[in-house]
Amino acid sequence: MSFGIDTSIQYSNEASDPASNAGQGVPSVVTRLAVGCKRKIVIYTWKDGEAQEVKELNLPHSPRSVVFSTSTTLVLSYTHTDHVLLKLPMMSTTEIALPAPPPASGSTGISAMGMGAFSGLGGYMTLGLGAKAKPAVYKVNDDGEFVVLKDALSTFFASEGHISRSGGLEWSGPPDETAFVKPYMLSIIPPESIPLPSSKTSGSPPSGAPAAPTTYQTPCIQIASTLSLSTTQIVPYPFSEDPSSLQKPAGTTTSPPSATSVRVLSASPSAKSPLFATSTPVDRTAAAAEGTTVWAFTMAGWGEQIDELVDAGSYADALALLDTLDTTALPDKEQRKAHIRGLHAVSVFSEGKYMEAIKTFIDLDINPAKVVALYPETIAGRLSVPRHKWIELYGGKPPKSASTDSDDKPPAAAGSTEGSTTNKIAGQLLAAVDAVVPALGDAIPSLSSSKDDDTRSIRSTTVGINTGSVGPKGKDKTKDDYQRSIENLLVYLGDRRPKFSGALQTFGITPAKAPELPNLSETSVDELFALPNQPPPSLIPEQLLRYAQIVDTALFKSYLVIRPSLVGSLCRLDNWCEVAEVEEVLKERKKFSELIDLYKTKKMHEKALSLLKDLSEDEDDPREKVDPTALYLQRLNVQYLPLIFNWTNWVLELSPERALKIFTSDEVDFPTKDVATYLAGRDLTLCARYVEYLMEEKHEESALFHNWLAEIYLDLTTEAINHNDTTAQQEVYGRLLRFLDSSTHYEADRIFARLPSDRFFEARAILLGRLGKHEAALDIYVNRLNDYSAAENYCKRVYQAEPDPKGVFLILLRIYLRPSIVGGQTASLAQALDLISRHSPRLDSAEALQLLPPLVNASDVRNFLYEALKTPKVDTRISRELWKAREHQVDRKLMLLQSKRVKITDTRICPQCLKRLGNSVIAVHAPRGEVTHYQCRDAFVKRNGQ
Repeated sequence: MSFGIDTSIQYSNEASDPASNAGQGVPSVVTRLAVGCKRKIVIYTWKDGEAQEVKELNLPHSPRSVVFSTSTTLVLSYTHTDHVLLKLPMMSTTEIALPAPPPASGSTGISAMGMGAFSGLGGYMTLGLGAKAKPAVYKVNDDGEFVVLKDALSTFFASEGHISRSGGLEWSGPPDETAFVKPYMLSIIPPESIPLPSSKTSGSPPSGAPAAPTTYQTPCIQIASTLSLSTTQIVPYPFSEDPSSLQKPAGTTTSPPSATSVRVLSASPSAKSPLFATSTPVDRTAAAAEGTTVWAFTMAGWGEQIDELVDAGSYADALALLDTLDTTALPDKEQRKAHIRGLHAVSVFSEGKYMEAIKTFIDLDINPAKVVALYPETIAGRLSVPRHKWIELYGGKPPKSASTDSDDKPPAAAGSTEGSTTNKIAGQLLAAVDAVVPALGDAIPSLSSSKDDDTRSIRSTTVGINTGSVGPKGKDKTKDDYQRSIENLLVYLGDRRPKFSGALQTFGITPAKAPELPNLSETSVDELFALPNQPPPSLIPEQLLRYAQIVDTALFKSYLVIRPSLVGSLCRLDNWCEVAEVEEVLKERKKFSELIDLYKTKKMHEKALSLLKDLSEDEDDPREKVDPTALYLQRLNVQYLPLIFNWTNWVLELSPERALKIFTSDEVDFPTKDVATYLAGRDLTLCARYVEYLMEEKHEESALFHNWLAEIYLDLTTEAINHNDTTAQQEVYGRLLRFLDSSTHYEADRIFARLPSDRFFEARAILLGRLGKHEAALDIYVNRLNDYSAAENYCKRVYQAEPDPKGVFLILLRIYLRPSIVGGQTASLAQALDLISRHSPRLDSAEALQLLPPLVNASDVRNFLYEALKTPKVDTRISRELWKAREHQVDRKLMLLQSKRVKITDTRICPQCLKRLGNSVIAVHAPRGEVTHYQCRDAFVKRNGQ
């Protein structure tokens, strides 16, 4: 008979509370016992302790092994080659197809040895040894995966019955017996099946001596991992370092190890340590004398196993082992897993699997300094770490077989891919081997397993291959590998950059404040490597700043290597790049425009302007020399005004016109007063043009600038006079007059006070007019300048603003007719009469007639007199009198109409209806005064034809 048992928790479809148990239903503990009988399988079921209906199924053969793959799937084994899958819900079987065995090798191998080697043995040991081998099937995973052993091969199947893994476990020979202690398979291998380690077979035997054996001469327990599908340990019999130390019954001797049979005593149903095995002498007499020894194999702690895997560089195996454990077995599972994943990522990175490593780095939030350190100095700069120190950088121990030669370059730079040591497990299962002698109450001795080379694990090392060391094809591969590694680095940097920048912004820290923050170069490499592996939200601002600087600096260098066309756009964006790390590279590659943009982004304007000046030395045209610098200056913020003024001096020397455009561009609003003061100290003409620009384009109305411009014009005119430059004098003085005449925002008294008394009479006249001193202004036009047309035009402008007949025209007439005796002027009667004839409406007639000399004929002022009668004053008086007469006429007519009346008495009747009027509403008809009812009025009018 064979047995199989399974206990699981199942959920019913009907739940009293749909919101409970996450919608799965009511949980129940279901236990199933499968009993394999003669050509039949019987299934017993208990649900929450209550027995359920028993199920039976007839089979073509008697099952010799029953294993639950899942709670509803059974694996039935008839022989070691004949297995079926039984689905309990339908009670149907499916045959499991085993793969064909591999072709036999030509060597005299262990495949020909095994159980048959013990045939013919006498005594009680022949019982069982001569029988057929019991099928070996074990459940290895919670998802229902199971393994089937056939000869020296082990094949893994999924719960549906198909092969789940491309490879399987291969034993050194067909096992006598097997057991499963999760996650390891233990097989008892017959003698002379497993080769000895090279350390045991090295050296030549003495002459005449027999050749040393090349295989273990005793049974061995071969231990393999179901995770890595590789042998992890070989333990030869005897399992004690000192067999003589074992407690034996008095008077017994120890049989030779080669004449001992080893069997599995029992396997834990939960596939957990410890495992018990027995060793019995093959010889019947020796067996009776010595008895059977029971060995207890206790597995080392999970933490110790994982540490040994990590120390051996078997990171993938360590992760696979971790995935089979829960936190109850290993409390620090998550911390270990994160650490080992990082080491595994470094390992696969060294093998050229860059994207796989990068994804792990992102998932683990690895310190960017450590990620960048895996690249050569062209990318990482001072952070670059030699290849043989990568594992140490990530907190691990370098594998013993790792290369520590002088090739310190990363694989991307060197073009080689070194294999990492893949030592699977070294002495991790057998932490103790306890020998138990069942001799009438004797104590159970405990011995440690051997730690010599015989019991150490078989190590597998992959030798690194330098793919870029020979020929042009190797060089191309090196270049492609290098490019690919940086492309994958860009994925990491692109993922980290927005996260670090966003986290900094939550603290109010932006790249605009970078000049105020410490540079990356101020932090040592060790301090950068010591920064934590944590997500951005859990970092403090100082750590976020360092991470952002590392990421952006590496991003710049990566672009320089593989995407140089994108460096410019990155330079123009706000970034955390360390300028000192990239500026020399940009200069070497002659990317000066990108470097200037980077300087500007980092507010290192002095460096940018110095570089522009150095570059201008290669230009011959003065305009081409200063244009880049001027363009840079006119885009700077006003907070750099002293810097702008300092560098504008150089532009002014070469091109004053271009220097002025720095301050007249529309890109930045510079403080006008500061700019005007600066220009006035350098060039008055340029300052005048700047103030003119302010008035024309910016509509500047401040008295300060208007006064300033007038004074500049005055100073320039005086300077031209002193230099006898008539052309310049006329030009500037004309601009002064036009400005004084058109502007209304300057302070006339201030400008007038600066005018000399012996010249600039036109300007004095304009200013006197602005001050309201019209008589003095007109006196200058008439008696100083003898410009009567200018005087008349002056009067027109004033009269247009202030239309007063007794105003400015009358003042001009008085100057013509009654000149000042002190000045010695004579009367200008002709000019006065001409003024009267043309501007009589603008003169007060009475005042003008009084100013005329007595001898003036009436014919000379005929037009004046005629126009005087047509003045609005006379016209208004006439109109007023006419309207008054019309009003009197209307009043008299109204009085006449109001004097007419009709009298209504009780006897007066309506001429239309011949009824008395009484108190009815009446209508009076003209012209004779007939009175009718109001409602009779239309009929009365119609009858009388009115």
